[in-house]
Amino acid sequence: MSQTQVLARKWRPRNFTELTGQEHVVRALTNALEQNRLHHAYLLTGTRGVGKTTIARILAKSLNCEIGITAAPCSTCPTCMQIDSGSFIDLIELDAASNTQVDNMRELLENALYAPTCGRYKIYIIDEVHMLSKSAFNAMLKTLEEPPTHVKFILATTDQQKIPITVLSRCLQFNLKQIPQPQITDHLKKILAQEKIPCDILSLQLVARAAQGSMRDALSLLDQAIAFGAGKIEEASVRDMLGIIDHSYLFDLLEALIQKNGVKLLSLADEMDAQCLSFDCALQDLAVILHRIALAQAVPQAIGEDIPEYARINALAKILMPDDIQLFYQIALHGRGDLSLAPDEYAGFTMTLLRMLTFMPEGFAANQQPPQVPPINTQHLVKAGHKPQPISEHTTQHVLADNPDLTWPQLTQRLKLAGMAKMLAQHSEAKILSADKIELCVPEAHKHLLEKKYQDKIQSALNTFFGKPIALDFFVGSITGLTPAAIQQRAEEEKQAEAIAAIEKDPIVQELIEQFDAKLIIPSIKPIQNKGDSNDER
Repeated sequence: MSQTQVLARKWRPRNFTELTGQEHVVRALTNALEQNRLHHAYLLTGTRGVGKTTIARILAKSLNCEIGITAAPCSTCPTCMQIDSGSFIDLIELDAASNTQVDNMRELLENALYAPTCGRYKIYIIDEVHMLSKSAFNAMLKTLEEPPTHVKFILATTDQQKIPITVLSRCLQFNLKQIPQPQITDHLKKILAQEKIPCDILSLQLVARAAQGSMRDALSLLDQAIAFGAGKIEEASVRDMLGIIDHSYLFDLLEALIQKNGVKLLSLADEMDAQCLSFDCALQDLAVILHRIALAQAVPQAIGEDIPEYARINALAKILMPDDIQLFYQIALHGRGDLSLAPDEYAGFTMTLLRMLTFMPEGFAANQQPPQVPPINTQHLVKAGHKPQPISEHTTQHVLADNPDLTWPQLTQRLKLAGMAKMLAQHSEAKILSADKIELCVPEAHKHLLEKKYQDKIQSALNTFFGKPIALDFFVGSITGLTPAAIQQRAEEEKQAEAIAAIEKDPIVQELIEQFDAKLIIPSIKPIQNKGDSNDER
């Protein structure tokens, strides 16, 4: 019984025209071969599975093909066939990871002095060249700079930064890029058509996305999917194989956030946990969906109607505010980064969802009524004819009869604001603060926050808080006191100074400094944000 060859080997490109996703490298090498402008050393860099070794072997065929130096080797002559099978005597492939020592390199270079046995050039392909030792690199420098005319070096690496600059300067360098998902999908589709294996486009898209830019990984996953699906490839089986999150869960999570339905949020998280789905992948895919929603808002034509989630993406794009999408996107990214620090993935995932829920503005959903706030007593508020004085941190006009010392910084804390609207309020100073009118001054440095949608959010929050329409005006000018943001920053600086002083006065710290000539790393000192003793630092 003949053994089936894996797809990654069976469908390895044999010439430049079959290569996918590296057009810039193909173009440069093709022009060089056609004009006979050949370099003695080439360096191919890029992540795993993007075609470094494949390009090296095609280049070896181009240089040694019996029809002559060409960008289109025949692949039928004995030389080309031997190179394809890995049996060509003048093509030496070395795995630097297994031959790191200087003795291996010296032996290789000594053999390079001899003329090729049957080929036009003796070609050395050194894979993962960054794994060579420093002495091995030094041993090859002179030969790499001035090799015999019959020798060509083709180096490949996944970590260019570990290669000495003296080696880099002696090579013609090509940076291979990760292959875009659409190109991987199209290539897989062509292969399956040749293999006569049924598939659907969505399953191929899932495989292409899981490959993360590597064609070799995509073909390996395709082999696995064929075996998993008993000879056919379907979306459900590919999702099961890869452990990919059903996106309907993620859209349901976003809709639960809009409804501020914490019970539904946790219920969906429990369902995902019961199915042993990866919460890391869930946050990654949630960020992808938020990105697509943002694209649908800013550049609608960037989201094609042929994608399966188009309807739900378009619906959410009409509901979510752009700044809230940006906020949720950042929370998803940070939440994914914090998963390894959480007690477990479930806790980290649900905490990320609760963080989104916390920052969801009040009265957000279209079918949700804003909270009813009883009218406040305004009989002792400042009269309309009173001339307002400049407001600073300690001087303000009365807003609430039962709280005559309420300042604009204190008022901003009571307003239900989030995102950029909250930032605008925090960087403003109240010049007029009365029962009927509020006038806010924004410094020149923060005038970019003065977008109408953010002003409207503050207006709505004030109207809700006071229980009646409030005249709100903004202008750009100089501030005379402290904005809420400045007050918060000053408080944080004071806490930081107290934390540093407490550490410096600590007897144990002083003893360590005296006995071991130790030094404090000041930026590493942070005050602990908790109730109680203000001297709790770390």
